[in-house]
Amino acid sequence: MRICVILEGCYPYVTGGVSTWMHQYIQAMPEHEFVILAIGTDPSIKGKYKYKLPDNVVEIREIFLTGVKSARRKRFPRLNDQEKASLSELIRCGSPEWETLFEMMQHKGIKPDDILSSKQFQKTLTEVCDAHFRYAAFADMFHTVRSMLMPLFYIMQADIPPADIYHTITTGYAGILARLGSYLYHVPYMITEHGMYTREREEEILRANWVVPDCRSLLIRFFYMLSEAAYSRAGLVTSLFERARKTQIELGCPASLCRVIPNGIHYEQFASIPLREEDDMVHIAAVLRIAPIKDVMTMLYAFSELKTRFPAARLYIAGPEEDPEYAEECYELVRRLQIEDVVFMGTIKVTDYMQDFDFTVLSSISEGQPLSVLESFAAGRPCVTTDVGCCKELIYGTDQDRLGTAGICVPPMQTHALSLAMEKLCTDRQGRMAMGQAAKERARLYYQHDDMIRHYQDAYDEVFDRWQE
Repeated sequence: MRICVILEGCYPYVTGGVSTWMHQYIQAMPEHEFVILAIGTDPSIKGKYKYKLPDNVVEIREIFLTGVKSARRKRFPRLNDQEKASLSELIRCGSPEWETLFEMMQHKGIKPDDILSSKQFQKTLTEVCDAHFRYAAFADMFHTVRSMLMPLFYIMQADIPPADIYHTITTGYAGILARLGSYLYHVPYMITEHGMYTREREEEILRANWVVPDCRSLLIRFFYMLSEAAYSRAGLVTSLFERARKTQIELGCPASLCRVIPNGIHYEQFASIPLREEDDMVHIAAVLRIAPIKDVMTMLYAFSELKTRFPAARLYIAGPEEDPEYAEECYELVRRLQIEDVVFMGTIKVTDYMQDFDFTVLSSISEGQPLSVLESFAAGRPCVTTDVGCCKELIYGTDQDRLGTAGICVPPMQTHALSLAMEKLCTDRQGRMAMGQAAKERARLYYQHDDMIRHYQDAYDEVFDRWQE
């Protein structure tokens, strides 16, 4: 089978998280050919991969959305009534006929600037402003909508590689590409979401200083529209845990299409790692990418507070500088607060260092089902996490899982709560070891890599069966 996986902002340009998952996923299916369709933001990273691509990756195509430009033709082509209606619905962030738009962009030779400089665009945008944004400055709306639609039109013109099935690892732009590939080659597509792309974009827009306040609601609606478009024609939509499945249904995905397939790790690689011998120190590890979404600064504040009550703690932060500016802010915070016993390790092979750690910590403000927590569990190390994504379920189990507590879960961005949780695991070695045993058994029973791969193989069969009905 030839599988086209569509990724946005991750593999093969960055390490960890979804990228690690994708790399291991492809390696686990040597009987299939994979085509990677990678969406990035900065063209300067073209061809600069963080991974040696597996042998069964037969092709990679890259699409970059920053600095998108297109030559404008002298005359905008005539549109029929169906095309005009679909274009108007798109500008309104309503319910356009996507296949009509695909035809326009793929076969009619229309360029993005053709549309965005046309009288049809200005007329529809004026109507939208009059109806819903009467008090917003038209210039702000014009530039917001133009910047919103330009990359979308651009990807709808993309040269999509042929495949037997398209598998997108998010909705958004990647979801539109999956639906486009399905339309062009008359094959099915499926969606796997590690996080809730639509909700994550909504949170970013609500916090962003660059978004004009009057334009926020339309920009948020834009990403909801993209998710609805991806869900509506998918053969199957998977998530990592039950709460995420329910969110997909709330966002408009038919419940009959939704499946939960948990992440899986190579349990045997971690299960044999011995516990660290007891001494005068307690070693805490944070395995993550140094980026704002991981909220490393809250972790550092919490550790600084912990040191005032438990001086024998040492914090190891292992992972790449995904955001160098944010990383420098973290280093400066350590210097300014004069926090002792903080070690920035850079990128490591976790199995080589896990024996040096007593437990792990994750302070993220957004997660799906973090692999770093599962790996910590498999090694018998409990974890202090924030209550994001699936973390509470991992720590405390489900109604069907009576294995016990595998750590402590606290609200995100709560420095004192995080500090107290770390202190609890530092001061109670017996309790920490009992949590580690529960964590290890939970990973063994529910989060093994081979089980995950088998579930995805079954998912492909289900998608094909559904397509042929």
